[in-house]
Amino acid sequence: MDTERWDAHMRKYGIVGAALALVLAVSGCGGGDDEGGTGGAVTGEITVLTQRTDIVDTVFQDYKKKFEAKYPGTTVKFEAITDYEGEVRIRMNTKEYGDVLLIPNSVTTDLLPTFFEPLGTVSELEKKYRFVRTEQRLDDNVYGLAITGNAQGFVYNKKVWRQAGVTAPPKTPEEFLGALAAIGDRTDAIPLYTNYKDKWPLGQWEGNRGGISGDPDAAIKLAREDAPWAPGREHHVMDSLLFDAVQRGLTEPDPTTTNWEQSKGMLGTGKVATMMLGSWSIVQMQAAAPDKADIGYLPFPTQTDGTFHTVVSGDYKNGINVNSKNKATARAWIDWFTDESNYAIDQGGVSPVISQAMPGTLADLTAAGTEFIELNPAPKGEEGLAEKIGNAAEIALYDGTYRQRIVDAARGAKQETRDQIFADLNKRWAETRSKVG
Repeated sequence: MDTERWDAHMRKYGIVGAALALVLAVSGCGGGDDEGGTGGAVTGEITVLTQRTDIVDTVFQDYKKKFEAKYPGTTVKFEAITDYEGEVRIRMNTKEYGDVLLIPNSVTTDLLPTFFEPLGTVSELEKKYRFVRTEQRLDDNVYGLAITGNAQGFVYNKKVWRQAGVTAPPKTPEEFLGALAAIGDRTDAIPLYTNYKDKWPLGQWEGNRGGISGDPDAAIKLAREDAPWAPGREHHVMDSLLFDAVQRGLTEPDPTTTNWEQSKGMLGTGKVATMMLGSWSIVQMQAAAPDKADIGYLPFPTQTDGTFHTVVSGDYKNGINVNSKNKATARAWIDWFTDESNYAIDQGGVSPVISQAMPGTLADLTAAGTEFIELNPAPKGEEGLAEKIGNAAEIALYDGTYRQRIVDAARGAKQETRDQIFADLNKRWAETRSKVG
């Protein structure tokens, strides 16, 4: 790769996107010979990469039996990977990264055709599937189908909230803080657990983009504005709520000692009342609870025109390695997994199949009259622009690092105010947007 092209990737996509581009240039991987797309006979062996190390030897073996029974002559092998993002990114230095895999989050939109086989056009697939209009697509081509979908909000222990006398979803940030205060006063539970130490859970707050305003164009508008942390803006609302909860002593006493795996049991048994996590977390908390009915899900405490909103978006997307020698069977697996495995519903998620109803795990959102929205696709040339601006400004929106700074300031570990942090974030964002945007 020449210096000019490398610099362009650095400016546009940040270090991760540029690193992948460099990998491509050095190794010569990607863009393998097309052996007739995904047509042909469904037979032979495929390797499927998965992040589900916990169920690969149980649930996934049942999937294997059912698929191979439907397609005699096929064999499905699984490779479960603990550090999925890190290891798969390295494997993509070569052509050997499975036949079917979950598209890593580090693959920028422009590189999708380099590494993955198109599955069809948006106009074809959006008639049947959710999440294809905005996610893992380039121009009119779709490169991945979601394994499940998530809503956004707070997972909470209903029993603890009832003990505190709170039985209705808070409608404003101040009502939410009042509910947390009641929990702190009337129960022994930690009102809100940040999971600060593991960092990535703080990135879950970003999922409320669009849900706070009820605006499907929220991501597009974010990339076009210079001050996302100005009063009234979504980031000001969500990050102020986090700051205020910590400053008022409504979170764990020492955030540097939090533990993600232990926190599931703590919320399930009522030692923790509330956590900000995508709806994927509900079934994990239910598994840790003596009574799964104790676990519920709250919308973010804002309303637009008297209605709660939550954004539903796809989780990881199954895609086909562009270098696969068995694309027909790989495609058959993706179609079967999406349409017939029932994975999404079994995991408490939103099915990518439009005809499927919302899962029972989201009954609390439905009961609260929450409107489920999907974010609109960005115009051509603006795909993923907000994330590119954030990465280049060192404000990675889904990473959690900048929200650790907010927590540290709120608990007094850093000598800066909320307004000072927001002013600095706005300044860095505006300066970077003028270059990247």
